[in-house]
Amino acid sequence: MELRNRLFGEHPDWLAHTLANAADQLPELKTQLPDGTRVVRREVGVLEFSPPSDRPNPNREALIVSAGVHGNETAPIEVLNALVTELLNGEWSLACPVLLILGNPPAMVAGERFLEVNMNRLFHGAHGKADYQGLQEAARAQFLEETCRQFATLHPRNLCHYDLHTAIRPSQREKFALYPFVEGRKVPQAQCEFLLEAGVETLLLQHREGTTFSSFSSSVLKAESFTIELGKVQPFGKNDLSRFRGIGDALRRRFCGGEPVQPEPPHDRLAVFEVVDEILNTGNGFRFHVPDDVANFTEYAPGTLIWEDQETQYRVGHSPESIVFPNPEVPVGQRVGLLIRPRQLLGA
Repeated sequence: MELRNRLFGEHPDWLAHTLANAADQLPELKTQLPDGTRVVRREVGVLEFSPPSDRPNPNREALIVSAGVHGNETAPIEVLNALVTELLNGEWSLACPVLLILGNPPAMVAGERFLEVNMNRLFHGAHGKADYQGLQEAARAQFLEETCRQFATLHPRNLCHYDLHTAIRPSQREKFALYPFVEGRKVPQAQCEFLLEAGVETLLLQHREGTTFSSFSSSVLKAESFTIELGKVQPFGKNDLSRFRGIGDALRRRFCGGEPVQPEPPHDRLAVFEVVDEILNTGNGFRFHVPDDVANFTEYAPGTLIWEDQETQYRVGHSPESIVFPNPEVPVGQRVGLLIRPRQLLGA
């Protein structure tokens, strides 16, 4: 209790402390668990844990796990908060260095995806653009980049980053991951096993570098990074956390340095998709012919008109294509959605 009070004051846990101090800048605070694990509260919503140097780290890895980059995506936030509570209670021992991040505390308090601008478009240096100067979400993205850089400098080998989300719309594939583009890179077997252990059976290979948090950590920090979509957006306290047990168990196992869990049939294959077209709002009489309520991974037949503007029409090619992240209510120049097609199966 004394340790928890030092970290979180009168608040019962990390999440409550983060929500109560969302608008504040707190000084860095350092403390230690009874077993010697070092704890640093870098800022509101950012905790770094380092086990004693003589403790075995069987997988020789370091982990960054983030949630709440979109403030209304609450289930992964609650999963991370529960894991922190278990660790502070001494229910298990940490084997590897871990940086845990709740990305956008003010948006979490408001129950909104973001307040001023979509934070998951502000990484990889995008926060420095003139349009974003003075915005609190740009400042937060810059701070998170710098914090991750410092962590990666200390732990440059076998660094992994999992950025956890839930979707604003239904999906025909409830849980799926996005693998940021890095030229020449292939998905490691161990990462396939982790995703399947977490109940994630679909992987989307991205086709170019982006400005998401996981793209930053992949390209700049050379981490094995994934954006992981785990279900549907719900308010705090309304999540059926049994549906998120897979990611919680998989992360706990990684934190403890446990042996990989071998997936069993029929849940031992990842369905892999690749991007066919990135749909951008051209602003040039742009029209999007996908309904607002369509689910992710909805498939369209060859020849279907998907979008058009004054100069271009896009129709599905010779084989069916599926839509993910359709959202026509974005500014000119931003992504309206992705069209994808199956590529292969990856086994564990």
